[in-house]
Amino acid sequence: MDTLTSGESEKLAHELRGDLITAADPRYDEARKVWNGDIDRHPLLIARCVDVADVTAAVTFASRRGLPIAVRGGGHSVAGQGVCDGGLVIDLSRMRAVQIDPEHRLAHVQGGALWQDVDRNSQAHGLATTGGIVSETGVGGLALGGGIGHLMRRCGLTVDNLVEADLVTADGTRLRVDADKDPELLWGLRGGGGNFGTVVRFGFRLHEIGPTVLAGMIIYPLDVAPAFLAHYRDLVADAPDELGTILNLRLCPPVEAVPERLHGSPIVAVNVCWSGDHEDGLAFLRPLREFGRPLLDTVGPMPYVELQQMVDRTSPPGKEYYWRSVDFGELSDQVITTVVEHASRITSPLAAVPIYHLGGAIGRVPATDTAFGSRHAGHNINMFGAWEPGRGDRERHVSWVRDFSEAMAPHSVGQYVNFLNDEGSDGVRAAYGERWRRLVALKRRVDPQNLFRYNFNIDPGRLDEGDT
Repeated sequence: MDTLTSGESEKLAHELRGDLITAADPRYDEARKVWNGDIDRHPLLIARCVDVADVTAAVTFASRRGLPIAVRGGGHSVAGQGVCDGGLVIDLSRMRAVQIDPEHRLAHVQGGALWQDVDRNSQAHGLATTGGIVSETGVGGLALGGGIGHLMRRCGLTVDNLVEADLVTADGTRLRVDADKDPELLWGLRGGGGNFGTVVRFGFRLHEIGPTVLAGMIIYPLDVAPAFLAHYRDLVADAPDELGTILNLRLCPPVEAVPERLHGSPIVAVNVCWSGDHEDGLAFLRPLREFGRPLLDTVGPMPYVELQQMVDRTSPPGKEYYWRSVDFGELSDQVITTVVEHASRITSPLAAVPIYHLGGAIGRVPATDTAFGSRHAGHNINMFGAWEPGRGDRERHVSWVRDFSEAMAPHSVGQYVNFLNDEGSDGVRAAYGERWRRLVALKRRVDPQNLFRYNFNIDPGRLDEGDT
């Protein structure tokens, strides 16, 4: 459906406590923007919901008319999943409340909340759960696809801490799911993305973390990257769960924590989070910090909420982004050579090559407990292309990402669903692997018309030989 009568849209507008924005509204172009400036989609309607009743009304409206639905939380998906062409956007950005139950160590989080909302409220009680590494990331998108972050090796992924959820399914039904009420749907929500409805409330398990952690960054010039990465590999091979690290190869960004003399220079950096005893952390990190002569070392006691905001300015909204990712095992000599070679050809000061150290608690969760894959990968690499809009050189940046991705493909042991981009249905199926058929069965039950398809889509109508 490409059009609606004014009477139809007016009917929905009257049902909502929030706003309904159409293409004729002067707010329309701003309302349809998402973080990735490379995305330019035109929905028929944008429903800015303020409560569950609004969400239910919007979903029911779309369902009856066969309109595809995109759900916008933080709008931070590189694939632009928070906006659609010719459909209805359910914008949850006015639903950001967070309630902490310190006695039971639970966070009750509305579907439009950002991770900064969760961190600020949970840290008031000395509690936290694994969240994103950019504080403006939406809780919903990250949590439903997996959820990697600084605490994942100690606390598990975000999906491992998702214990309950309230959602509105494609037929307008409101459901509460947990381990006792529809455990199969909870399983699907824990890694299956936004395929099964609009989640209006998440319930997350919290852990005693902070309010201060041992954190910061250590920066070396890129020309020592081969030796430094081998040194890092040997150190973190037996790292305790309390250590979270993210490598990054890029041109040094102009952030306040870094002296201006380093801005724009090619670097290899490691962002550190030690969530255990600080003295133990300092002892363990000493060999990493004493390798050669670092250009900068800011490791020290830091508020956890400050760590969660440390790289916010390196990926500002409105720039254009394109990326690929690969899960791999060991940071072998061959992988190091490939990474350094391609990072040395980086095409933009905005681009980056983050490498996330996995393992720890992630690998101890049984593979069948969640829809998330790659439980036994050692690392994830994100080939993060980014550039200024309007320069006319998009293909140069995209080609760098694709060439890098192809070079890493022989080392791949899987893919992180949230880091997919334009790999299409085959890429989504490959990322889920053996979980695919179970996810399809669940999708057929709760969204057989595939209204929720602006996500890493589990197509309920896709049948291959041997599927039932």
